[in-house]
Formats: sequence, C-alpha cells, structure tokens
Amino acid sequence: MSGYADRPWLAHYGGRPAHLPVEFDTALDIWEAAVAAGPHEPAVLYFDATITRAELDRAADALAALLVARGFRPGDRLAIYVQNDPAFVVGVLAAWKVGGIPAAISPMSKTDELAWLLRRYRPTALLALDDLYIRVVRPAVAADTAIAVPIVVTTSARDLQKRDDQRLFAGVEPLRPPDTVDLAALIAGFDGAAPPRPPVRPDDVAVLLATSGTTGFPKGARISHANLTFNTRTYQLWTGLRAGEPILALAPIFHVTGLVGAVTLAMLVRAPLVLTHRIHPGVVADAIREHRPAFAVAAITAYIALADESDITPDEMAPLRLRYSGGAPVEPDVAERLEAALGGYIHNIYGQTETTSPTHIVPPETRSPVDAETGVLSVGVPVSDTMVRIVDDDGRDLPAGEIGELITSGPQVIDAYWDDPEATAAALTGGELRTGDIGFMDADGWFYVVDRSTDVINASGYKIMPHEVEVVLGRHPDVVEAAIVGIPDDYRGESAKAYVVLAAGSTTTESDLVAYCRERMAAYKYPREVELVGSLPRSATGKLLRRKLRG
Repeated sequence: MSGYADRPWLAHYGGRPAHLPVEFDTALDIWEAAVAAGPHEPAVLYFDATITRAELDRAADALAALLVARGFRPGDRLAIYVQNDPAFVVGVLAAWKVGGIPAAISPMSKTDELAWLLRRYRPTALLALDDLYIRVVRPAVAADTAIAVPIVVTTSARDLQKRDDQRLFAGVEPLRPPDTVDLAALIAGFDGAAPPRPPVRPDDVAVLLATSGTTGFPKGARISHANLTFNTRTYQLWTGLRAGEPILALAPIFHVTGLVGAVTLAMLVRAPLVLTHRIHPGVVADAIREHRPAFAVAAITAYIALADESDITPDEMAPLRLRYSGGAPVEPDVAERLEAALGGYIHNIYGQTETTSPTHIVPPETRSPVDAETGVLSVGVPVSDTMVRIVDDDGRDLPAGEIGELITSGPQVIDAYWDDPEATAAALTGGELRTGDIGFMDADGWFYVVDRSTDVINASGYKIMPHEVEVVLGRHPDVVEAAIVGIPDDYRGESAKAYVVLAAGSTTTESDLVAYCRERMAAYKYPREVELVGSLPRSATGKLLRRKLRG
C-alpha cells in the first residue's frame, strides 16, 4: 500500500483545516471588498509614494474605460509587460473589471520570446514599460506585423514616485512614446465614469502566466478565478499573516509566486504591497527598513543577494517575521548560512505555475526536516484539499521513501494550457498534474523534491539525479555553486558533466573536482567532465536553466 490516501501529512497541520473555506468567488471580489472596507488605506507603497485603494481603483477604472472605448471585450487579453511596478496591479485590475484576461509577460523576455507569447495569447491590448516598448515591442512587430496589438498603453517606472532612486533610475527618463497612450496622462484626465462590470464566474480565466520555460519556450497556464482565490486564501491561512501586515514583493509579480504570494494576498489581508520596481538587494534592504514588511516569498537567490550584496542587519530584518522560499531547491547549509546572516529561518514552499503557486508548505511554527540519504530539505506537506502521489514511470503509486514523479490534484490545479491541447493532454489528465518533478514522501508525510524528470541522467541503465551530484560538489570548500547535466557517452549512453562556479582566487582545477567526486560517489555517478564558468544561467525567478547548459 502506498499510503497517500491516508494523507499522513495531516498530522503536521497544527490545527489547520483539511478543507479550506474560500469566501470569494473571484479575485475581483477580493479587491472590491478591500476597497469597500478601507478606501483610504494604503494599497501600494512604492519608494516615497503611498497609493490608497481608492486611488488604485480609480486608476484601474481609467484604464478599463479606455479599453472598452477602444473595443476591448470580455475574454480579450491584456498583455502586461512591466516590472514590479504599480502599473502591473493597475493593469490586472482593469482587465478584471471589463471581464478580460491579464496575460503577464516577463520583462526579461527578448524579441523572439515576446513574439512567441504575443502569437500564442493574441492580445487585444498591451500595457508596457515605455523603454521595453521601444527596445523590444517595436522591433518584434516590425519583424512580424501579424503580432501587432491594436491598443498599446505605456508607463514609466518613475511614475507615481518622486524619490528617483539612482541605483535603479540613473539615466531613466519617461519616454512617453507618441504612438501609444500614456498611462499617467490617462489616469490624470479620467472623469470617473467607469464601465459597467460584466459577470465573471469562478471558472473563468483570471490570468495567463507563462510557465518557467526550463525545458524550452514557455506554455501559458490558464489560471482561473477559483484557482486564484483558493491559493490566495492558502497563503493567508498557512502562513498566519495578520490583517494589515505589509507584504514585500520579493519575487517578480509577473510570476505566479509574486502574483499570488504578494499581489492578491495583499488584497485579501487588506495590507500594503511593497514594490521596488526590480529586486535590487540594496533597494530591497532600504524598503524593508522603511516599510517593515511582515511577509515575503521568493526564490532563495533573492535572500542570498540580500545577505551577500546589501548591508542589512538581522535586527533590521526582524520585522520580516514570515520568510518563505520557493521556485528553486534550498540546500541545508545555505539555509543555515542565511539564518545566521539575516537573523531568521526561511521556510520552504513549493508549487508550480500550473498549481497557482503552493501545493506544499512548511508551517511557520515548524522547521523543514532534512532527508539523511539525499541531504535535501523537505518542501513541506500538501496544503488543504490537496492530494499528492509519487508514481513510477508507468503511473503506479510508489511506497513512502521511493523516488518517482509527483502527481498533484486540488482546487489550485489549472484545467488547461492556453491554446495548447497537446501540452494539456500530456500534463493534465483527470484533474491531476504531472509535475515533471522527481521526489518522494517519507513515512511521516513530508515531501522532498530531488530533480526535474527531464534532467535525470541515464548512465548504463542507472539513474543519476543531478541534485545528488551537485550536493557533493557543493561541499568542496572552493565551489560556490554547481550544475549537472547529461552529455552523450558512447559507452554509457549518457554521463554527467558539471558546470562549476569557483570562489574568487581559487586554484582548484577541473581534474581536481573530478577526483573529488570520484572519491565520494559511485562509479557511474561522478562527472566525467567539469567546466569552470563565471555564473550559471537562471530564470527571473531563480530557477536553474539546465537547457542553456546543454546547448
């Protein structure tokens, strides 16, 4: 018996309900309730600017009115191509107000990536940072006029604030492209006549978010209002965040973690959302000092940057009492170092874009157990209403302790990818998501994620988990970080290759590292090749992009 049906993880719930009650049908209902409860309370803190809920709502009404006047209809897509700026929240709310679908596009996307997403989403409108519109959107449309967007609104990162922090805004001037509608001018000239709100159902698409694209071009996850309201409530209940406590957007809000764990969470708990345009360590440190947020969730790389690249002290970090990490695995020694440097424990949280962020969480009153054999920290226990199984290659349940693929079902799991039936059929069947992540559940109901299924290396029939090799390399005193990928091997079929970043001044060689691993690992596991590099490629959310290493 596999034991998943018994849900052994319920023993770690600490009084939290196995079934999670959700008060709101749609994300817009959450926002409207917050506005009604406190229109003059702060909704967004952006450098020296405080934007109240009434002001933010009026700004969204202004954009919504323009969209309707220009022919935007329910179900149409508004592509949003900005950073962690107030304009992102304005765009999301405006789309919801007219029954539209905000489609978030990473501002890291270059011309080809942007064009791919515009072809997939076919948006009626685009809200973009003015510099991105000029540098990326215009060239993309010039190369392919079929992706031209009928309605284009631009905004400047300097809008709505006056501090103009030179660490971010040196040389940045509002560009106001004349062939677009300027958002700031639109808001200033708005007469207050908001368009009527069309009916929106819980199963309507609330947002399109691109998957991380670790194995190729991303897919568009269709996140419904029901998905979004459920996991927003999950964050609130499982973290214990109190009403009104400020939330720091330490993750990109155009990614699922930042959208749910910052933007909609702030709406639900009626708290200020702290935005910093980009995740610059020094700027973020100052925002923590100034606004004293209580909660943040981000990839572990954001916390590493705070520890290594800012001068913030543990005492100054103390108000940030709830610190969560998701999006990339956390090594136990890294967690210990960050706890010492930043003065607080960072809890794991785990999920995917397809699961609207969390499926697993480490409760705030608990520390992650470490698996003795693999050396990895647990990603937590499944949250309320969520079933997770570990299966083998044939889809059969595996017993506790055995490694296989995580299969997830629950109210947070999307029903499909946007305009991609093949990908939907491959990953989403019968209400379950094939996550592509490899891991196991221990006998107590804690879950551990070891690797991506696409990254597992098959050497002469033996499976090599890249993470296991990376852990060994990470224990070398001169290794800062390492990544393992499979390479062709005429004898074994595949063997492991290591890409390694060394500490400054190190004299360790590639052959030294091969020998180091050979002494500590089974013969089929140790890397046959090592390449020293200056850095490892990562996504905007801190995920390692092995496909770029594989070439």
